[in-house]
Amino acid sequence: MYPTYFFVVFLFLNVLTKTMPLSSDKGNGEKSAMPQITVISEKTPLWKLSAEAGPFLKVAGIMGASAVALGAYGAHKSYPKDRADELKAIFETGNKFHFFHSLALLGVPMCKHPVVTGSLMLSGTILFCGPCYYHAITGENKIGKLAPIGGTMLIIGWLSMIF
Repeated sequence: MYPTYFFVVFLFLNVLTKTMPLSSDKGNGEKSAMPQITVISEKTPLWKLSAEAGPFLKVAGIMGASAVALGAYGAHKSYPKDRADELKAIFETGNKFHFFHSLALLGVPMCKHPVVTGSLMLSGTILFCGPCYYHAITGENKIGKLAPIGGTMLIIGWLSMIF
């Protein structure tokens, strides 16, 4: 198999070099006008390129820092004895989703429609994690109906990355 492959590559290169001139000489001594290729050697830092897609890197940094702070608070908070396991699990779920979607915001500048994806991710995170935090900290479930809306927005945000 490999000798056949190398033979085909050799033939291709042989035909290529005979049909395409490697220099600008026409053969009769005249020089033809070869197209000029301009190489841009300016390197733009990645953070400047991603800043063109909106403020989502900065928002991701703020969300990540708040996820760490809230995670530390939730780990050291004293929950009511009768509902400690339930409330701690709710808090950890909200905090886990907060962390995951803070990291997801880092990829938003690479999407085709970063403003749409980032807005869905950010608002979905707030609407999902906020009620989880509120319920776990206060023990009340007044705004718990917002969590499914936030979860739906997160799903749509993830799906918007592929369109």
